[in-house]
Amino acid sequence: MDPQNQIASYIQQFITLTEEESFHFSSKFEVVKVRKKQFIVQPNFTAKKRFYVVEGALRSFVVNESGQETTIALVINDWWITDYNSYIFQQPATMFVEALKNSTLLELDFEKEQDLKKSNPKFETFFRIIAERGLASQQRRIIMNLTKSAEERYTYFTDKYPQFLQHIPQYALASYLGMTTEFLSKIRNNKVKGKS
Repeated sequence: MDPQNQIASYIQQFITLTEEESFHFSSKFEVVKVRKKQFIVQPNFTAKKRFYVVEGALRSFVVNESGQETTIALVINDWWITDYNSYIFQQPATMFVEALKNSTLLELDFEKEQDLKKSNPKFETFFRIIAERGLASQQRRIIMNLTKSAEERYTYFTDKYPQFLQHIPQYALASYLGMTTEFLSKIRNNKVKGKS
């Protein structure tokens, strides 16, 4: 499917648009191809765009003073990513956003998003819906990290998002779930043994 048609189809899951409105919305996006390991957001530079994943896989992460990485978000097809604090407030980013594989994205410039919201209340509604869904998801993740064991976090993720497993490298998933790669391997091996 053509990337512009894909974003048009995606938005129709949340709001109903006329053909003209759909074209107007999708025309504000630009297709971008990124290579594996390429950064599209970096600390200290303002994130001027948000990205919709047409095809691929990306992650956002932070690096502490000792060089340890912590993955904040993982995304694949039909998901969005940027450094939202930087993007929303137009201030310097504090995280990296990196392609985990060669990916095709649709980028939306901050100013164009503001224009879309002003031009049609339906577009404002769409962005509000995806923001609310994102906030609820972040809250679930925080609660999960505070109340569940590493194995429970892994089980929840694989049950809820099985489609991620073929796209996300083990080191990124382990970092996202708050464990070492070795511990994640141990959990996976135990689950395989439990099934056999």
